[in-house]
Amino acid sequence: MSESRFDNVSPLDFRYYGPDEKLRALLDPYVTEKGRVLSEAMVEAAAVRVLARRGVCSETVADEVAAAADGTSPEEVAQEEARIHHNIRALVNVMRSQVSDEAKPYVHLCLTSFDVIDTAAAWRLQQAAYNGMIPQLAELQQVLIDLARREADQIQIGRTHGQHAVPITFGFALVGFVSRLGGRIEAIRMAADNLCGKISGAVGAYNASALFFDDPDEFEAEVLAELGLKASPSSTQIVEPEQVTDYYHALISTFGVLADLADDMRHLQRTEIAEVGEEFEADQVGSSTMPHKRNPWNFENVKSMWKAFMPRMVTVYADQLSEHQRDLSNSASSRFNPEIIVGLANSVQRLVRIMSKLVTDEERMKQNFEMTSGMVAAEPAYILLAAHGHPDAHEAMRKLTLQAQTSGRMLWDLICEDEELAPYLDKGDAAGSASIHRHRG
Repeated sequence: MSESRFDNVSPLDFRYYGPDEKLRALLDPYVTEKGRVLSEAMVEAAAVRVLARRGVCSETVADEVAAAADGTSPEEVAQEEARIHHNIRALVNVMRSQVSDEAKPYVHLCLTSFDVIDTAAAWRLQQAAYNGMIPQLAELQQVLIDLARREADQIQIGRTHGQHAVPITFGFALVGFVSRLGGRIEAIRMAADNLCGKISGAVGAYNASALFFDDPDEFEAEVLAELGLKASPSSTQIVEPEQVTDYYHALISTFGVLADLADDMRHLQRTEIAEVGEEFEADQVGSSTMPHKRNPWNFENVKSMWKAFMPRMVTVYADQLSEHQRDLSNSASSRFNPEIIVGLANSVQRLVRIMSKLVTDEERMKQNFEMTSGMVAAEPAYILLAAHGHPDAHEAMRKLTLQAQTSGRMLWDLICEDEELAPYLDKGDAAGSASIHRHRG
């Protein structure tokens, strides 16, 4: 085992996650190999606890197994797996080595491997959402809410296709991301709530537990209740895979919202636009050769991380397929899934830090707004002309905007001078004319 993070292969370990003590404190119990082993031991202990409650074994045995679960060493389990080439049996053997002969028969009794694997995975994913992802995302949402309120009256030109459109405020632009992020938080919560376990034995037919109980499905429910989980509506040797698929879809679609926000902020930081900026530290370097540069590297990092993890959703979809009651074609691929959680959490934390210190240039926003010389009056003018009976108001305004662009004159002046428009303008009351005037720019 490497002693240095610089010997690791994954940049998550040596760059984005490994050195981040705050993030690791939140997520380590749910995304690490140690967390996997200990959560699987916890499932084993929960099953014995219910066996004791139902009189199959004593409470003393259940206490022994629970203590063994708490004291399970992932290193010992890995060593045993290297010897026997089976991960769950390795866990069982290590736990059995720590209990009395009386307790040994009850470790893994009535269970199959994926009772343990899928149930423990559901518990870890739920807890990662409840204790890690959702609180972090809520913090980011609050940062955006505060920023939107701060910028509620800051005029900005709206843009579509990269072109100036109609007036908005910067706060209005941010509110859209507040809403989208809120929707994704709820999607993650619902997906986490829907994660289920199983204690239905080999191929999901309750054959083993039915030897002891007339109500094996109730035994399953009791074991899962120990872990705060409910039973999968149906199961083969595995839990219905759509639950995990929906969970990761919620995470990846959330990542898309973050990437879109980051990309918008990156574009607004372009030299030609320069409406917002990341707050630079005193010693921060923007370029190795161009000292004047202040690159939007944090926003670019979020988009780059999204590019790395978004395609992994294809693998999650592929893992829905399992031949007959179970195969192992998802055994290796699904082990990488926790990295999606870590990558997303890193980007959320980065955006919390950067957006809470976002710098806005009010004067530059005003200059950009005025760049198109009052062209924003085109839409309200066309609508009001149409409302006052002009048969082809859109075409009339289109021609005038072209004239304004080629002549460099203000659009409002051309509207007022146009004799063909005069009768329709006269029909408008003072409020209507004032409405156009407010959009002159």
